[in-house]
Amino acid sequence: MGGGTTDGRATDARAVGVDVGGTFTDVALALDDRLVTAKVPSTDDQSKGVAAGVEKACEAAGIDPESVTEFSHAMTVSVNALLEGDGARTALVTTEGFRDVLEIGRQTRPSLYDLDAEKPAPLVPRRRRFEVPERATVDGIERPVDDAAIESLVADLRDADVESVAVCLLHAYAHPENEDRLADALRDALDAPVSASNEVLPEFREYERTSTTVVDAYVRPAIDGYVGRLTERARDLGLPQPRIMQANGGVTDAETVRRNAVTTVLSGPAAGVVGASATAASDAERDGLITFDMGGTSSDVSLVRDGEVERTTESAIADRPIGTPMVDVETVGAGGGSIARVDAGGALRIGPRSAGADPGPACYGKGGTEPTVTDADLVLGYVGADTDLGGDLSLDAAAARDALADLADEAGMEGPVAAALGVHRVANADMTRAMRSVTVERGHDPRGFGLVAFGGAGPMHAVAIADGLDVERVVVPRASGVLSAYGLLAADETRDAVRTRQAPLAEVDPDAVEAVYAELTEGLSDEVSDPAAAGMEYAADCRYAGQSFELTVDVDRPFDPAAVGERFAAAHESAYGYRAGEPVELVNCRATATVPRTAPAVGVDAPEDPGPRTTREAVFPDGARETPVYDRDRFPLGEAVEGPVVVEGPESTVVVPPGWGVRLRGDGALVAEVSEA
Repeated sequence: MGGGTTDGRATDARAVGVDVGGTFTDVALALDDRLVTAKVPSTDDQSKGVAAGVEKACEAAGIDPESVTEFSHAMTVSVNALLEGDGARTALVTTEGFRDVLEIGRQTRPSLYDLDAEKPAPLVPRRRRFEVPERATVDGIERPVDDAAIESLVADLRDADVESVAVCLLHAYAHPENEDRLADALRDALDAPVSASNEVLPEFREYERTSTTVVDAYVRPAIDGYVGRLTERARDLGLPQPRIMQANGGVTDAETVRRNAVTTVLSGPAAGVVGASATAASDAERDGLITFDMGGTSSDVSLVRDGEVERTTESAIADRPIGTPMVDVETVGAGGGSIARVDAGGALRIGPRSAGADPGPACYGKGGTEPTVTDADLVLGYVGADTDLGGDLSLDAAAARDALADLADEAGMEGPVAAALGVHRVANADMTRAMRSVTVERGHDPRGFGLVAFGGAGPMHAVAIADGLDVERVVVPRASGVLSAYGLLAADETRDAVRTRQAPLAEVDPDAVEAVYAELTEGLSDEVSDPAAAGMEYAADCRYAGQSFELTVDVDRPFDPAAVGERFAAAHESAYGYRAGEPVELVNCRATATVPRTAPAVGVDAPEDPGPRTTREAVFPDGARETPVYDRDRFPLGEAVEGPVVVEGPESTVVVPPGWGVRLRGDGALVAEVSEA
């Protein structure tokens, strides 16, 4: 769309959503009855690219940024700090005798049969892990923190010249008095942010709680600095205060994420899943949706079931556990900019190394020489040599062929076209494995799902991937090239709270559990922007006695142990195929507050002059075909067009191979389905 518009529901709001990716920064601007989009290259200081993208979208819409009433944002600052290892110089303060919890971790190993496998180095080295003499149990405080210990700790932290502090004391999830006193004292004495575990993740399991708290402290200065710069740029443009996307699929205010930095990890992928769920709602008659976001650096896969985005509290980034609620996303290092190579065994590999935005793929003509997935798509004819990519980039077909010719020589293939087919096939296989991991490996049959494709490269690969999974329908939303940015406009304001309450369900006092849920509700009501509009949902983590993992089930109020036990047994049977005869235990009580927002309506009118713009040769596994190429705004409304066909938009291209057909839906989505012919 890039400056184009679609018809939608009239509204007085002018809302802009901006998502920063590894290669491009995407913008979606909803105003009046239009949706305007833009793409600009991402910048080292992401706030610069955000400002440039907003200005570009506003210019295309013919409005002043000062007239925008809502500004929502997703970024990669925190996840980049984790992946690149350039977060804050962090200290960990913990209970005496538990200094090495972070390093011991769990007994699981990165590779079971690799004798040389190594775990990643802790974010906090041992010399910056400090102990304090104190002790809490699940029943209460046995030994308080004394003033002398605090004074000694402050001196040690000053000598260590730390930039951030994580405090995680034993059993602080149940009795946080010692931890609160220590954290308050450190905040008064040090010029550094302090993350306390009972504020970050008040759950049992010492390693996961410590790891999550350390991650929060590690990325907090980067998030604080970035959000500060972003807020200043927004103020300079006349934009409202930014609302930041959290990994749980909801937005919140900027000041909240500055205090809870860990909640921003994977905020961009979460926004994409929310956008996919909102725009593909009419496909809800299927078992669910597989969401597929392929960008310049990586691809993200997730599930939407029963209209709800799948979430998890057992994520890990760079092998570091994070226990806060997140949209359940599987990521693979295969994107449009992923570099193809031949490994030591002679096999063709894709990624995880990426050409990024600068120099980018060879076809960008900016000095890149290594072959990428985008170069392969160009050589195969899926992208035209005359295509202008987001950010006004034109393509150099000769450079792409040269890069793939070199790869073909190294791999022993017959020329650049054969190499391009190999790159395309391997990239699709990597993404197919990710889709199987969120479906087949979790007991879901992908054949009953639809596939929603978005991102700059997703629609180009989606139908071929769906064909391999026997998925019969692929939906490409109108805003597919910037769907994460669109998802920011659709995301509700969401806040989560959790409290550990371990007991056999048969022995639980329902009134005591009700008191826990009431306390969680009160806390969330104080945090959301509009308590009167907030809806509350409740859940419980349960397990069979003796298990070391839990399943989360919905909870009705008032709390009914028998009903919760039955829901858990049904969930266990669905996930693992059986019900055990063991007693069921309650582990954690959860609550979620949601202030709903309305997604912008998107629709299209029938084009006045539908028809293909041109044809070009495109290469498919069964050979080369002369293929019609449509501009997306000239694709016929409601009519099925048989493949092969290519549909080009300003931010993404849809490739429909032979054996499939595609039609344009009234909401602007392209729907590809297996041909009946």
